[in-house]
Amino acid sequence: MKKLNKILSNSIRVLSMDAVQKANSGHPGMPMGMADVSTILFKYFLKFNPKNPSWINRDRFVLSAGHGSMLLYSLLYLTGYKSVKLRDIKNFRQINSICAGHPEYVQNSGIETTTGPLGQGISNAVGFALAEEILKKKIGKDIINHKTYVIAGDGCLMEGISHEAMSLAGHLKLKNLIMLFDNNSISIDGPTNLAVSDNFKKRFESYGWDYIEINGHKEKEIFKALKKVQNAKKPTVISCKTKIGYGSPNKSGKASSHGSPLGTEETQLVRKELGWNYKPFQIPGNILGIWREIGKRGEKIEQNWSKNYRKKKIKINKFFKNDFISPSDNEKKIAIKNNTSIASRKSSELIISSLVKKNNTLIGGSADLAGSNNTKTIYHKIISPGNFRGNYIHYGVREHAMCGIMNGLALHSKLIPYGGTFLIFSDYCKPSIRLAAMMKKQVIYIMTHDSIGLGEDGPTHQPIEQLSGLRSIPNLNVFRPADRLETIECWEQALKTSKTPSILSLTRQNLNPIRNKYSKINKCSLGAYEILRTNKHVKLTILASGSEVNLAIETSHKLAKDKIYSKVISVPCMELFDLQSNKYKDKILKETKFKISIEAGSSDCWKKYVGDYGIAFGIDVFGKSAPYKDIYKYFGLISSNIANKSKNLLKN
Repeated sequence: MKKLNKILSNSIRVLSMDAVQKANSGHPGMPMGMADVSTILFKYFLKFNPKNPSWINRDRFVLSAGHGSMLLYSLLYLTGYKSVKLRDIKNFRQINSICAGHPEYVQNSGIETTTGPLGQGISNAVGFALAEEILKKKIGKDIINHKTYVIAGDGCLMEGISHEAMSLAGHLKLKNLIMLFDNNSISIDGPTNLAVSDNFKKRFESYGWDYIEINGHKEKEIFKALKKVQNAKKPTVISCKTKIGYGSPNKSGKASSHGSPLGTEETQLVRKELGWNYKPFQIPGNILGIWREIGKRGEKIEQNWSKNYRKKKIKINKFFKNDFISPSDNEKKIAIKNNTSIASRKSSELIISSLVKKNNTLIGGSADLAGSNNTKTIYHKIISPGNFRGNYIHYGVREHAMCGIMNGLALHSKLIPYGGTFLIFSDYCKPSIRLAAMMKKQVIYIMTHDSIGLGEDGPTHQPIEQLSGLRSIPNLNVFRPADRLETIECWEQALKTSKTPSILSLTRQNLNPIRNKYSKINKCSLGAYEILRTNKHVKLTILASGSEVNLAIETSHKLAKDKIYSKVISVPCMELFDLQSNKYKDKILKETKFKISIEAGSSDCWKKYVGDYGIAFGIDVFGKSAPYKDIYKYFGLISSNIANKSKNLLKN
């Protein structure tokens, strides 16, 4: 049996080695080093069903060390997932192959998440484990009771996000989270002691994790460690001391096997070393048959599980069925009736209050800014160590981990996570936001204090280039509502859009209402729409977003006194506007030759709208520390200045 398991492991090694060699690109060392650990995990412990990769109660297997992607693809092929064929492995790293250079999330494929930026998979795994605990309480442990395994390497653990995510996981006592640390002491530059001298045991234990050290090539030690964690009381790191490029006579244990093909001669030597007398990509039928039997084991496990699922199917479907329409519709009516000046962060809190009263899948949180982001309401219950019945997470000052964990929550099932921080700190969040957009997951980011309008905290906290940068990310909707009604509509659109993450950029300062009539039509879903016209025939189009829509309206009225007529366009979401028909966009933009835009941030992203004959009023330098009205005046974002410059523009 011991010899058989080594043969199974070797099949992973040669497949990985051959794929990298054929592609002439990739990382063979990690898959070859972690093959033994992965074999024991998949054969004896991992709960999965290749015929139903989306089974909700499967164990999650996350490859945080995404450069070793061939480990994952080899395992998926060998165990019988339909998503990965041998031809896909032969086309490793080629265009449109599911076997991409780093794992790319494909629903129902066995690839649980997109990894590659090191440490991201760790935070995703924390999200998976957290989702498991939440759903276990809400649906029942007879339906949800799985593990989350994550393979992480030395590089993953150097990245700061690993500290943030593991610290929170330890605090919350996520006992079903197991990290398999590929402790091979090698990174791209060479031995890790060039840059790292951490005491891993003390580090992980200080987070509240258990720590087990094993030889990652000894079957008994691997099995014993995995057996032990099945009944863990806290998250566990299994430090697997491995040899990178295991089986390579000249490159094992060396950085040369990390990120480059081994070479034709060396692959032949590996075959000889491992006693593998088969051609490239050839897996003998008897060995492949054993792997396929390992995959079939999960079918019976799911069949037994399904008996309990059928009994609770109505309850489960009811839990996942959201009603977001009636709460938002009711909030619109209240907003019209009250018609008061209110900050959009407060408007967001009010709609969240209505939403969480009726829905169970919305999981909130904030990076230690709940009172400033207005993300927590009186209807929330806190998720805390050992208590996962709630719907609100205190992430602490861990913006990057928060967003990575929210990706895991969204990937796990049908939970809809939202989390808050200041817009300026989106720079800490951006790698995770980008991956959410890439994976087409519904994650909602509440980012308040969205401009110089936050005032005295000064340029370190005043976002300038952040909106422009976020708007450049494909498949990300950036909303900047102008009043309470628009905030409700932006929330409504974010909840309606299931394959695109959303950012709600919200103010600290109060905003006057720009609309006072109820409509079932969600105008923000158009991305941009006319809010004011001072005459049937206009000479100027004024575009603005968020807090500057009020300024645009004031400017329009000021110009009208001099018989210069204009229309004001509120632009809550550029991405949605750009998706509209040419006819609609022409109606908004081409009625007048002259156009101006107003936004208290970088002007770059507005130039595509105002064109050669327009002016983009904004701020292309860092802000100032002063009361916010004084800062607006300092940067010329006042109606008198904008009106005067608009008059000069119209004279040209």
